[in-house]
Amino acid sequence: MIKGGIIRAGQVGAWLLVVCLILSPILGAFAAEAQTRPRPRPDLNAPAADTATASQSGATRPAPRPDDQPQSAVPAAAPNIGPVTKQPLPRFVSLKGSEGNARRGPGLTHRIDWVFTTKGTPLRVVAEYENWRKVEDFEGLGGWVHFSLLSVARTVIITTDMAEFRTLPDPTSPVTFQAERGVLARLLECQIDWCRVNAEGERGWAPKSVLWGVRPDEVVE
Repeated sequence: MIKGGIIRAGQVGAWLLVVCLILSPILGAFAAEAQTRPRPRPDLNAPAADTATASQSGATRPAPRPDDQPQSAVPAAAPNIGPVTKQPLPRFVSLKGSEGNARRGPGLTHRIDWVFTTKGTPLRVVAEYENWRKVEDFEGLGGWVHFSLLSVARTVIITTDMAEFRTLPDPTSPVTFQAERGVLARLLECQIDWCRVNAEGERGWAPKSVLWGVRPDEVVE
């Protein structure tokens, strides 16, 4: 009982007891609700949070750049093999016609450095590029020639004066004819050290050392 604006001590204790009795059920309900309220789930769209595990497994290590990857070995071109024809280099051919322009480079825009003027001249192919072949004669002169000007027919040129041609590939066999330096002959066959030729209708064997137009180790059948 409040009287004259004065609250006695006994009255205060009674009022506090009443208030506690009234509020106690309410506060208990709030506490129980707080304990039973579900916690929010983690964001499923967020990046993986297990950083420690990822670090141990190496998953977070950056992938190497493409230029860090080991390059696959490219097989080198076989030595002494033409990249266009896949035939041996050097190899011998002959001039198909009575004239052939030898250019400074593989193309019609390159200047002409040399002109071959004898049909059947033996030529050595030393390089290839598309439809062009780099050739040289027995004196080392030449250039790039279009492949259509060349023939696979084999010829040789005599490199010594009065070379002797024999009936057999034997230095003791009879001499059938002699030929001067610079004479062209058609190649018929070759052994390791000897070749048989046809020079203006005459046939005979001569050592490879007096001929130009055949490789030292070449055998022609």
